[in-house]
Amino acid sequence: MTGTSYFTGAHFPLGPFVPYEHNPVLKPLGGSWESSNLYNPAALVVDDTVVILYRAHAEDIISHIGIATSEDGFHFERESEPVLSPTEDYERYGCEDPRITAIDGVYYLTYTGWDRKNARLCLATSTDLRHWTKHGPLFNDFDTFAMTGTPHHGEWSKAGVILPYQINGKWRMYFGEGSIYWAVSDDLIHWTPGTPDTEPLYRSTPGSFDADLVEIGAPPVMTDNGLLLFLMNGATRTRRPDGGWDVDYRCGQFVIDPDNPDEVLARMQRSWLQPQTFEDFNGLIPNVTFVEGLVQFHGRWFAYYGQSDTTLAVAVCDPAVGWGSNVDTTNKER
Repeated sequence: MTGTSYFTGAHFPLGPFVPYEHNPVLKPLGGSWESSNLYNPAALVVDDTVVILYRAHAEDIISHIGIATSEDGFHFERESEPVLSPTEDYERYGCEDPRITAIDGVYYLTYTGWDRKNARLCLATSTDLRHWTKHGPLFNDFDTFAMTGTPHHGEWSKAGVILPYQINGKWRMYFGEGSIYWAVSDDLIHWTPGTPDTEPLYRSTPGSFDADLVEIGAPPVMTDNGLLLFLMNGATRTRRPDGGWDVDYRCGQFVIDPDNPDEVLARMQRSWLQPQTFEDFNGLIPNVTFVEGLVQFHGRWFAYYGQSDTTLAVAVCDPAVGWGSNVDTTNKER
């Protein structure tokens, strides 16, 4: 079994992406561990098959991670049992939001361990995608919301993508919800943030689709001119009278020069994917398109995303089809 999560030949900005007309490609399955909501998939290609690892849960909203495969990128067969479930105290209320990177025959899965107080970025490894060794939370006393208007004042470090090769002799990860940060490792297991939580790599942009928070999306792909291209998620939020939030989640992109990996070089000013269908507008958390998986498959790019934290969808980019108009990008100086 040979898997890859690293793809080349992209252009920035990557697109346009067109949502599949028969979305969602996976829905909750009644009477099972995934009976209520199914969303937020990691993706890779294994032996000419698309494999996704996705978050799902029943009415208890305790998330597990399931697996499904597809020969065409659209029609998936799921396995009956989850491949990763809560077993530890730090994740007792859920294993959430996976991202995956394949390196030298080993799969590195980052996910969020949730205990209903702290959201901690965790790591698990596998050689077959079904049996996983957990390595626990990666960071202590880190709050990726520290530089937003709503700091958690606790441990909050969800969302992480690992690069499949070293930069300057170190393995590298980009992580964070609220703001985005970077970390390094000598062994792919133990990670050290590159900065304190008061010094993010990428913050939200006032007046933009990501005005209130940003979150890393899928592991990066390489552009033809040698840049790392990341899909990301951004949101605007409005506080409700009951203290909750109304949100609007959309998907953007940014690029980093590997020769200067501690800075964002440029970003899309507008989202390339936003809520536009019934499933995008209605669900557990309405008004959400949330990307976590990107693969190059049979000559096209497939971006896998969650719809309102309830169903799973795909949008496809044909490299032969251009945007048709100028796309706004800007250098990111922050």
